[in-house]
Amino acid sequence: MSVFHKNSARLRDQERARLIWLLTTDKAITSALTNKLTLAEQYDEGQLADDIAEVGALVAHLPAPDLADTLEALPSDERLALWGLVEDSKRGNVLLEASEGVYEDLIEGMSDKALLDALETLDIDEKIYLVQHLPRNLTGRLLATLAPTERDRVRQVMNYAHDSVGAIMEFEVITIRPDVTLGAVQRYLRRLGKMPENTDKLFVTSRDKTLLGELELQTILLNPAQRRVHDVMEAEPVTFHPEEEAEKVARTFERDDLLSAAVIDAEGKLLGRLTIDEIVEVVYEETDNDIRQMSGLSNDQDVFAPVSKAVKTRWAWLAVNLCTAFIASRVIDSFEHTISQLVALASLMPIVAGIGGNTGNQTITMIVRALALQHIQPGNFSFLILREMGVALINGLVWGGIMGGVTWWLYDDPQLGGVMMLAMVLNLLVASLMGVLIPMIMTKFGRDPAVGSSVMITAITDTGGFFIFLGLATVFLL
Repeated sequence: MSVFHKNSARLRDQERARLIWLLTTDKAITSALTNKLTLAEQYDEGQLADDIAEVGALVAHLPAPDLADTLEALPSDERLALWGLVEDSKRGNVLLEASEGVYEDLIEGMSDKALLDALETLDIDEKIYLVQHLPRNLTGRLLATLAPTERDRVRQVMNYAHDSVGAIMEFEVITIRPDVTLGAVQRYLRRLGKMPENTDKLFVTSRDKTLLGELELQTILLNPAQRRVHDVMEAEPVTFHPEEEAEKVARTFERDDLLSAAVIDAEGKLLGRLTIDEIVEVVYEETDNDIRQMSGLSNDQDVFAPVSKAVKTRWAWLAVNLCTAFIASRVIDSFEHTISQLVALASLMPIVAGIGGNTGNQTITMIVRALALQHIQPGNFSFLILREMGVALINGLVWGGIMGGVTWWLYDDPQLGGVMMLAMVLNLLVASLMGVLIPMIMTKFGRDPAVGSSVMITAITDTGGFFIFLGLATVFLL
């Protein structure tokens, strides 16, 4: 990145920070922009007018991606106030850059016509993307405004699953014939005057749109103009089908360092293309979703969502957690006699459970990542279990031994130290085993292994840790 671009990006960050600060620290601005004048009248009108003018200038200057980031960083009232200042011609691009979690706030006060007008400034691929994500069903009215060819494209994309290649492919492609010269291709490109974004290659097709190969732009520039396309094109390009999962295709893009690739149907006809910007979006969304789901949060949770909505999206896994915690408490209660005779056990129990939970979460994170990258195959499943059990055994002996020695020193009881060490070793073994089995079993049953896995492993290691530690204490100390 050049010094100019670095300075430009830094300036935009400063402007975003200033805009957020104005809207979140001075409620008079928000109230004035949303016509709640009773609150605004309590402030100095001259200063308020200057602040609102500064907000308007910042909104007009910031590009759509920065405005989208700013909107996501604001609570609901301030977000709506800022959205009201965004020009109609820029709203479509802002929606395109915003996350699904803030769509509801942004379109709440917009009519169907206003939404369609916002989409009007976008190209067909961007319109298709937004219509699939907006909660309001505008497909029928949008189709009526499109040309017949574009209408067919929308219908075609709507038939594909949300996480498939077909749902994110672009229709804007440049095709050429195999029998023309590179000089003719150059003249054709100059006549076009522009190319779709992220174009690094042209697609070579027959008259019936069957894909024959691809021609990179650098090949056009570095070869003599009189050479024919079929002599220098890549005859076996990497291609994808619209039904393929976008997440798996993203791994191919990363492995082969692709910038774009053709999408073809079962007969080999060119349907469209995938570009690196869609792939980056897929990777970002999948990573974000996995992080949320491992903690039991919904994919579209907005950090500034109303309390009622946040409660609804979190209650299910909290209920599960409450049930598992109740089970753990029953385990402890069943050893009440043991704890009453050895009060030291009560202070040592959380250590055993805590280190087991940490080990289990480490193992689950590694296994979920390996599953996502397709590194785990049936042949290496047993190796993974043995490997994780070996790591847990060594860690258990080392840290369990240390904690056992500390326990012996604190309570002057070598038997209690031995129980502490053995309990830590066994709980780490259980945690590592379940850390491998939980995501594998969920995958076997067609469930996302990232969803709530941390809640499940914590429940198992807590309950198991209490049972192991108190059970060993009952056997060896009483």
